[in-house]
Amino acid sequence: MSDESRILAGVLLLSLVTVESGGAYLMAIARAKVPSTPFQERFARAGHAHAGVLLILGLVCQLLADATTQTGVLDWLARAGVPVAALLMPGGFFFASMGRGRTEPNGFIALVGVGAVVLAAGLLSLGIGLLVA
Repeated sequence: MSDESRILAGVLLLSLVTVESGGAYLMAIARAKVPSTPFQERFARAGHAHAGVLLILGLVCQLLADATTQTGVLDWLARAGVPVAALLMPGGFFFASMGRGRTEPNGFIALVGVGAVVLAAGLLSLGIGLLVA
């Protein structure tokens, strides 16, 4: 495993602890210990799910990126695209639903779209890198 992959994998594993705390928050919502609207509950679930899945995918990407011959920006995209999306997309869901009694997303919902673009760029870079290696 390359140093880049080892370091980023360590950071991603530590980041999964925040997903665990998000699970505790979801449990509080489900038990009605935190006031929320149905919209906020749906967005909390979506943010939590995206965070967990994308962090795990980001770990897999570290191993796969080592199998490519990419350098520079393409290597950075292959290694960091998914982890960056794991910050942007869940952040969009959480920040867009923040605020007492909110029933529709605010402007932070744009982070979900930006994260989707970063995710696609990272996956394309990694996929192409694997095919041409």
